Amino acid sequence: MRRFWLIVFLLFFSYAYVLPRWSDWNQNSRLNLVLALVDDGTPKIDRYVANTGDYALYNGHAYTDKPPGLSFLGIPVYAAIRPLLDAPPVQAQFDRIGSRFEETLKPDGSGLRADKIRFALVQYLLTLVVVALPAALFGGFFFLVLQRLGVAPAPASIGALGYGLATSAAPYAGNFYAHQLVAVLLFTAFALAWSPPVRWSPWASGALVGLLLGWAVISEYPAAPAAAMIGLYALYRRGWRWLPAMAAGGALPGVLLIGYDLAAFGTPWPIGYAYSALWQEQHHTGFMSLTAPQWEAIWGLTFSEFRGLFFRAPWLLLALPAYWIGWRRREQRAEWWVLVLVPLAFLLFYGSSIMWWGGFAAGPRYIVPLIPFLALPAALLIGHGWGRVGWRLGAFGLLSVSFVLIWMEATATQLFPSDAIRATWREYVIPAWQQGDIARNAGMVLQLEGAASLLPLLVGLVAGIIILLRPLETSERTAARPAATPPTTPVAPPAQR
Repeated sequence: MRRFWLIVFLLFFSYAYVLPRWSDWNQNSRLNLVLALVDDGTPKIDRYVANTGDYALYNGHAYTDKPPGLSFLGIPVYAAIRPLLDAPPVQAQFDRIGSRFEETLKPDGSGLRADKIRFALVQYLLTLVVVALPAALFGGFFFLVLQRLGVAPAPASIGALGYGLATSAAPYAGNFYAHQLVAVLLFTAFALAWSPPVRWSPWASGALVGLLLGWAVISEYPAAPAAAMIGLYALYRRGWRWLPAMAAGGALPGVLLIGYDLAAFGTPWPIGYAYSALWQEQHHTGFMSLTAPQWEAIWGLTFSEFRGLFFRAPWLLLALPAYWIGWRRREQRAEWWVLVLVPLAFLLFYGSSIMWWGGFAAGPRYIVPLIPFLALPAALLIGHGWGRVGWRLGAFGLLSVSFVLIWMEATATQLFPSDAIRATWREYVIPAWQQGDIARNAGMVLQLEGAASLLPLLVGLVAGIIILLRPLETSERTAARPAATPPTTPVAPPAQR
């Protein structure tokens, strides 16, 4: 478990190091709902709506137009920390905290007001607990899944860190978005359906899978097709006895969503986007902006400089030959279908949207939930060839390039790249780094400036990776299983099939 916890620590340290983006409409809209429900006891965000353009207008009041799942998770966290934040000694420190980031503010902005600092602090703390911590723990879980599939500890560690740090999962694990949370929920549900804990009853396992899938849907509605696929897989693999338990687990998020929609819009249906104050023309084109798959969108989400997933994380292309190997292993065909169809579901869904780029974003934020379903086969392929030096060097090269691309974009300036800038790297990322305009981060608290503020993060990651790759102790060598030709899909032990 030493490796597990070191991976969790390295990921959490990385996600916590760079602060969530201020003035981000998407994040502010979700956080506004938390504040309104806790502070005002209402879903109306009238008091806070000035900080976002992502809101719905209904019967003369403003509401978030975002799915409420992430906000629901933030409610108990904010309720717990609110007395501390409102304590006079803490409020007296707001100016001192904000002064560390004064040089990152716009000269013509409103400056460092106590209410803005409080909002930013709430955003940061909620992000740590509700998004970053689950994402970091999921990285450790991903490592355990790879080991369960026969990958040796060193390449399994690299695969887990590759997913957590060298894909577009990284920037969204450190911001108050729901995309990385949905990735965690969907893949964890898939893994539990594949191989539930031995000591758990079928009812407990099925209920948890249903809860995870249901919460994914109320956090991002487009996750519904993928959730349905995983639910059907669970029934195929575990039998219909899981159906009542999964239905019971999924009922909780469903009831919460219906209750929220009734309170906000007077209907049990999620219709926030139908009343969005902005983008009405886009939302009413086709079915909620969906028309038919467009080549521009498919290319844009995969290989383009603008929002391409593989442009930023080329190591994920290793999933393609891994899929071919997996197809030839008939006993794993059900898992293979899940690993293929879930990414296709997200890609085709957003590839059919006239708003596929996702506004201000670091990479293809809409399809972040599909990444672990690509990363698993890609990491298995890395583990398969780990014993060959050339293979190992090639894997390190791809992962290193991906890491640099992901983090340069994730830390460029104080906002994610605008959708108005199509040449993201040439016109946004590289100029920001040349000017030393680096996103607010923990290094600035130490009064480090520009790119130098990221040095503690880099040193910590390098040290952690060196520790992870140290030769195994004798006890670990004995316990570790050799990595045979790995499957590209999870394989259940015979007794569980």
